[in-house]
Amino acid sequence: MSHRNAPLTPTGRLRLARCVVDDGWPLRRAAERFQVSHTTAARYRQHGEAGMQDRSSRPHRQPHRTPAAIEAQVLRLRRQHRIGPLRLAARTGIAASTAHRILVRHGLPALAACDRATGEPVRRYERARPGELIHIDVKKLGRIPDGGGHKVGKVERFHRTLLEEWAYQRPYTSDRERQAAFPDWLDWYNYHRPHTGISGQPPASRVTNLSGQHT
Repeated sequence: MSHRNAPLTPTGRLRLARCVVDDGWPLRRAAERFQVSHTTAARYRQHGEAGMQDRSSRPHRQPHRTPAAIEAQVLRLRRQHRIGPLRLAARTGIAASTAHRILVRHGLPALAACDRATGEPVRRYERARPGELIHIDVKKLGRIPDGGGHKVGKVERFHRTLLEEWAYQRPYTSDRERQAAFPDWLDWYNYHRPHTGISGQPPASRVTNLSGQHT
């Protein structure tokens, strides 16, 4: 299929090339007649009719493409830690948009479309008969304090982060193994994990009374 912006089909290119090569038209006259570059005739001289077929518009070289080593690092961190473009960018020193393009280029789906434990894409399915499969979702609600009112936004968001990045980040063999992984994750969360709400800085950067900060 010809590119939608191509001024000539392969057949039209062949007519132009034959005007120059076979009939002796000057290149400039032929190019003006068919409104294309004179290099079309050169392709005909070199490759014959095969040279008149559509060519990819992709550049031969991409000097500004992310180095292969950085791409490999992005992919490795994504698979190991299940993190998105913003945090991948913070850990590899590239722009979040670049991290996103790398993930797309390698066919990695968005985190929301992946299973939390395995990282595999979620595959939707439909049962043969109504009622064949029952799914129950249970959620605890915060207790209402004496006198009324309720508690809200930060605790709920933190709970979701706990589930995604610690509790279901990978398949654990036991509760003990999962508990053993918690201190390291908590240290990462407080001191190293970039947070979108504070310009990519960790929570500890907003605490002014940490030990060792005052003499």
